[in-house]
Amino acid sequence: MERIPLESEALASIGYDLARHLLEIEFTNGRIYQYFDVPRTEVERLLAARSQGAYFSERVRDHYRYEQVH
Repeated sequence: MERIPLESEALASIGYDLARHLLEIEFTNGRIYQYFDVPRTEVERLLAARSQGAYFSERVRDHYRYEQVH
């Protein structure tokens, strides 16, 4: 999955598979997680957030099923 680089202290890049509603996040520590059943609007809000790391912590982490892939 192709990811978009971010300018965030916590998040290095994100990718999104619209057909599967799958959000993939690479953290600045090198770990990669996939979050399942994430609506496209949530990803758009994450990208537009003033603080993407804070938005992730408040609205994505612990709200969607996930697994570490790397």
